[in-house]
Amino acid sequence: MPDGPVGASERSAFSRQLSELKRDGSNLLVVGQRSSEGHSGVCRHLLGDDCAGRHRVVAFTQGESVCGYAPDDLDADGREIVRYDADDGSGADDDLSALGADVVDAVDALEARAEGFEPGELRLCFDSLGPLFVDHEPERLFRLLHVVTSRIRQVDGMGHFHLRVDRDSDHVNLLEPLFDAVVEVRDAEAGAEQRWHLRDGDVSTDWLQL
Repeated sequence: MPDGPVGASERSAFSRQLSELKRDGSNLLVVGQRSSEGHSGVCRHLLGDDCAGRHRVVAFTQGESVCGYAPDDLDADGREIVRYDADDGSGADDDLSALGADVVDAVDALEARAEGFEPGELRLCFDSLGPLFVDHEPERLFRLLHVVTSRIRQVDGMGHFHLRVDRDSDHVNLLEPLFDAVVEVRDAEAGAEQRWHLRDGDVSTDWLQL
């Protein structure tokens, strides 16, 4: 991937691929260890505003909100909430299976209410993958994400998954093949910045202000 600023051809390829991701369905892995502002900014952008026809699934594994929004901030008619509970008394494998089933069921419920989705109408935020690496074997988490990301693509949705580790982390290397792009965030003097790494075409952007 290029290390410096992208040239005209790379910018054109990047813009074209972003349009394709929105049209065809996509999943993004949002990484960065020390930028809560960056994670929140990307999350708000990818979940989008409350325009007509927007449907959202928010899944969180700790706390009572995803990083970009509290659930009550979102249109109740167009959202489904999934909470991960590792302390419900079931086994660890059952916890993970239940989480995957709950996310897929949430997508199914919204799809039924909407009588189908237009491309990009469904948005998923999964915040975050970090606790799941603590509770489960990485290979099982990989299988869970394969199921969830496949369902998002089936409905031409856009899913993003937060993982607060550095870009070169072993966790990122394991999961990256499941995703269409890795979005790296960081804090800078002028504010939070993002850098996109697209798998298709091996294109990376320079750091861009959020």
